[in-house]
Parts: sequence; C-alpha cells; structure tokens
Amino acid sequence: MGSTSPESHSASAPSPHQPQSLRVLSTWPHDVSHRATMRISDVLASLRSEFPTVSHSKLRFLEVQGLISPERTASGYRQYSLADIERLRFILSAQRDHYLPLKVIKDQLNELDTLGLAAHSPSHPCADRDGHEAHASVTHLGSLARIAGVSQSVIDDLVEAQLLDINADGSPKTHDHNRVIAHVASELSDYGIEGRHLRPMRHAAQRQAALAQQVAASRRAYRRGSDGSQTLKDQANQVGHLLAQLHSAWIGAEISATNQNPK
Repeated sequence: MGSTSPESHSASAPSPHQPQSLRVLSTWPHDVSHRATMRISDVLASLRSEFPTVSHSKLRFLEVQGLISPERTASGYRQYSLADIERLRFILSAQRDHYLPLKVIKDQLNELDTLGLAAHSPSHPCADRDGHEAHASVTHLGSLARIAGVSQSVIDDLVEAQLLDINADGSPKTHDHNRVIAHVASELSDYGIEGRHLRPMRHAAQRQAALAQQVAASRRAYRRGSDGSQTLKDQANQVGHLLAQLHSAWIGAEISATNQNPK
C-alpha cells in the first residue's frame, strides 16, 4: 500500500539511460558507449599511460572551453563515458602530435559531431601509422577556406606566396597543417601581415625541418641495432618541436629587449 511501484520510481528519478540517445545523436564518437559511469580519477587512469601530463585541471579546462561535456550527478560530481575518453584522446593527440590550437580542434570535433562519422578512428585524428592523412572526414566539405573558416582572399594570398602544400591541380591541400597555417595567417592579416611577410619564416621552417630530419637520421644510423623504440619520424618531430620552442623563446626575448630599450 505504502510501497512505490517501479513505474512511479522511474518517473520521480529519471533513468541515466534517458539522455543517452540525445548524446549519441549529438556528439562524436557515435559508435562508442555514451553512458556516463566513470569518475574523473578513472578517466585520468585510463589516459595517463598515453598522456602522462594530463591532469584534473586540464580536463576541467577542456570542459570550460566546450570541447567535452561530462554529465553531472545530483551532488554535482562529473561523470564520464567511454565516448568522452575517446574524445579526450582525439584532443590530446591533436595537441601533442600536431600542435593544433584548441579552436581548430573544436572545429574538427564540431564537424565530426555534425557528420556522425563513426568510421573515423578516435585514437588517430590526424594521421595514420604510415603518416598518411587520415582526417578524410572533413576534406570533402569544400575548399580550404571553408574548412579553415577563413576568407578566400587569405588562401589566395598564401597560395601566391607559396606558403601552403598544393595538390597536383594547384589547389591547396586540406590537411591539418594547412588548416592551421590558414587560420593563423588570417589572424595575422588583421595586423597587416601578408603572405609575402611570412615567406622568410617558411624558408626558415624548411631549413629547421631539414636539420631535424638530418639529426634523426644520423641518430638512427649511429644507434642501429638498438630496440628502435622511437621511429625516425618521431625523433624528427621531437627535434622540430624543440627548435620551435627555441624560435618562440628568441622572439619573446627580442620583443622584451625592444620594450625595455625603446629607440
């Protein structure tokens, strides 16, 4: 008499499965469970073998930026799903391996959310093991200008200045590196910086990339017969990343020195 039937209980306390279909339809990946059952500590334990520096604050920052949307319990605790973990792998891999800014990553995720491409590999958002572009999920949408969210005039300027990778038909490729170049160049154009101003930087980057490849190749030859745990490409990327950090530090130092000693 005073007992509560299963039906009345489910009406007063919504089942955690009720929002499930909405999340599956609206967020990528669509072929992975969206049932939120894991705490933030579980997520960190799952990711840290691949991303040792990931932290509570990092996950909260990505949430604030709108890249992930964990569910909340009645008491306010975050709960994550397997789909959330794969989404985090996508984000962290894009940052670590391809130095993509969060805005570009967010745009890619929005496209995946819209397209619902379950066939897209969540663990390798940008390239496959042979280095071939695997981000085919957005390349068919149109021109690089549309994909990067910039004006066609920016793309035309970059093509004329030979700052983009070009297809055989003369059109710019739509891989991640070109998208980042187009996006950053568009922001720089607001300061009056055009493609012709950036050509020396492209030439310097080509020389740095050649140095990184040379260093990696010489190390590989010297250490022939070792366990080969780090591939030639991995070593070249690591050297390239260090050179980029050095370049950034020099720019910062020069700007600071100029501000301290104005002419």
